[in-house]
Amino acid sequence: MSNSVFDQRNQKVTNQYNIAGNLNFGSVSSQENAITELRKLLQEVNKANLSGIIDAEKGIDVEAKIKKAIVQAEKKEPDKQAILENINGAKMIIESLSSAAGLVGVFMQAIEMIKKVF
Repeated sequence: MSNSVFDQRNQKVTNQYNIAGNLNFGSVSSQENAITELRKLLQEVNKANLSGIIDAEKGIDVEAKIKKAIVQAEKKEPDKQAILENINGAKMIIESLSSAAGLVGVFMQAIEMIKKVF
């Protein structure tokens, strides 16, 4: 397996938040595992919020949407559309924050996981 090398000379980068492999949406095959990964996503957003990467007010909104998705996912008969709407809504907020750009791809992976599992 080869590693990619990126030439980053002369790039100007502001503070950004990147998740260091804590989440693994691709291997999720059950509702229970999906809920666990959504909880990990909430923890990562919380860390980004506490570190100032995410604006405090927007961070609250993102956290609320993820929590709503988790509550829905935990139901006996979860509403897939409601879960998707909340995670997509959180992703849209994150997309508006250049400092949290590293989280956008994670939300896209979460959406694909939800489509597959629920």
